[in-house]
Amino acid sequence: MIDETTPVLYRAAHIVSQRTAGTGGPDGAPEPEGFAVADGRIRATGPIAALRDRFPDAPEVDFGDATVIPGLNDAHIHLAMAATDLLHLDLSAAAVATADALLAAVTAEAARTPAGEWVRGSRYDDVKTGRITRRELDHAAPGNPVLVVHVAGHWGVANSAALRALGIDEDTPAPDGGDFGRDADGRLDGRLIERALMNVVYPATARGDSPIAPSSPEDRLRGLLRAQELWHAAGLTSICDALIAPDDIVLLRTARGQGRLTLRTGMLLSIDHYAKARVLGVGSGFGDDLLRFVGVKAFLDGAIGGRTCLLAEPYADPECGGHGIQTTSTEELTAQVRQVHADGNRIGVHANGDAAIRLVLDAFEAAQRELPRPGLRHRIEHCTLIDDAILARMKALDAIAVPFAGYAGYHGAALNTWYGPERTERMFAHRSFLDAGVTVAGSSDYPCGPYEPLLGLQSMVTREGIEDGAKVGPSQRVTAAEALRIFTLGSAEAEGTAHHKGRIAAGHLADFTVLGENPLTADPHGIAAIPVRATYAGGRCVHEEATR
Repeated sequence: MIDETTPVLYRAAHIVSQRTAGTGGPDGAPEPEGFAVADGRIRATGPIAALRDRFPDAPEVDFGDATVIPGLNDAHIHLAMAATDLLHLDLSAAAVATADALLAAVTAEAARTPAGEWVRGSRYDDVKTGRITRRELDHAAPGNPVLVVHVAGHWGVANSAALRALGIDEDTPAPDGGDFGRDADGRLDGRLIERALMNVVYPATARGDSPIAPSSPEDRLRGLLRAQELWHAAGLTSICDALIAPDDIVLLRTARGQGRLTLRTGMLLSIDHYAKARVLGVGSGFGDDLLRFVGVKAFLDGAIGGRTCLLAEPYADPECGGHGIQTTSTEELTAQVRQVHADGNRIGVHANGDAAIRLVLDAFEAAQRELPRPGLRHRIEHCTLIDDAILARMKALDAIAVPFAGYAGYHGAALNTWYGPERTERMFAHRSFLDAGVTVAGSSDYPCGPYEPLLGLQSMVTREGIEDGAKVGPSQRVTAAEALRIFTLGSAEAEGTAHHKGRIAAGHLADFTVLGENPLTADPHGIAAIPVRATYAGGRCVHEEATR
């Protein structure tokens, strides 16, 4: 084992340092041949000979023909949610290709579950797998309440036993900001939409008690460590969990206290729990480089994949319904933003549709007028459908956009069907954000999208569906170098750590990812398949490829 206080030299065929706005060093200087690491930070970069002269006794690690990039950083992902989801049925399209296969998986799980206990599944994709209703779930598991959550995370399907357990019948009024799905005859079809789902499933947003028993702390810790392992293997060294509740903080602190938390984790605390944080004096920047409070999370509308986001114009696909759902009233959102802003904390508001984004900008602008706070940079989570006016307002506010990186690749042609080709040219608008000078971060929103950051890079560069090859807003393509910066420096800016994260440069954290091919020169359609040979956080190897 290498002594972490002793300098270690690392070298590779290619190093992408991102020391300046472009590739390479100042004034077009070449990328470094290597870098020295000690005490968790990069101490120097440059030619190997110069590093050897400066650190003559340092051991050397040679990655050979590999490419080293700064550690990848997902600015909006859900670690605590994944810790629970990984304990439930995986009903993703990769696991169950058809509705029949999904129902068979539910039946098999019910056979292993005592009668009357909940069967839960996640990442169900109705487009790729096929639609299910309460009736199919009733047949699949007649003796258990069943809840299957959609991949978008904003709606799910419950069977009749689950609806009874939740106290929902044909006459139950829908909650504010939510709805119950109904069939052609006007009867409940099992769908719990927006707040109807969140109020009973997600601890960070739940309003009231839920009959669904939470997973034990021990089980959740097991799920968290499994998620961390998977994400390190995908090249991630940092993430921001974009929906945290007090129990989630306990989970993360437990992992850290046991010395098992190796994924640098920022936290956006659910607005529903903000009052407790205020009493404790916890605000943006509280914590350290391993576990820190980034800000507060609020919601305004629904989901892109769930077809519930708030749009100025109706969905292109009539089956999607009208304009989407506003999940929080304008008055409540304005009050939330005003409070968090006045406290000097950063707020990230979930807003997908253009109508929702405009309301968020109204709230940001009002807060700044009432109490100017230069440098307090608020975020728009997802910030999916934009136009020139939205870009100009965001630039004036110095607001940060955190759009989906992998959605064009994951959803493909379905996005054109739901929203129309004209609007997909203004969705996940990485090109427009960069050109307008708006800071943009990299995000998967897992479990709502694939967590692999290299898939996100490929999606941003090609704007093509990975399965169907459909072009989805090709005018928003970015270069591979730009995509990499979005998933490193952009994400660091979104959490307020760009001064020491996102580059391979002296003084920065020694977080880096070792790839089997250079993503800046690889075939753009093969970026997602580039092997991750190793991942380092703070100079420690947290993942190493099993076989080479």
